Amino acid sequence: QVQLVESGGGLVQAGGSLRLSCAASGRTLSTYTTAWFRQPPGKEREFVAAISWSDASTNYVGSVKGRFTISRDNAGNTVSLHMNSLKPEDTAVYYCAVRSGTYTTTMPSHYAYWGQGTQVTVSS
Repeated sequence: QVQLVESGGGLVQAGGSLRLSCAASGRTLSTYTTAWFRQPPGKEREFVAAISWSDASTNYVGSVKGRFTISRDNAGNTVSLHMNSLKPEDTAVYYCAVRSGTYTTTMPSHYAYWGQGTQVTVSS
């Protein structure tokens, strides 16, 4: 069992920035591929970004490329999502999820463990 804790959500104006963090309670994330998903109000959960544990390769959904950056600290304890140039359409609950494989899949069903989510609201 892996317990994930997200932090860093909040309210920001359009064009602003936020950094989300994901940590695993009592263990390192260094052997897990970690992803961020989001669920906008009234919509399905969607993939945002992922980072592979094996080579730190990354994968992003097209709508956030160039604005969001996923990274992990050297110890592998925390995975962050740096969000810049935020838009109102980025408003959602953001979830951290992990899987044991190395592939940065975009499918929610491929991730075994999930955090509780953190709200990000971008005002226009």
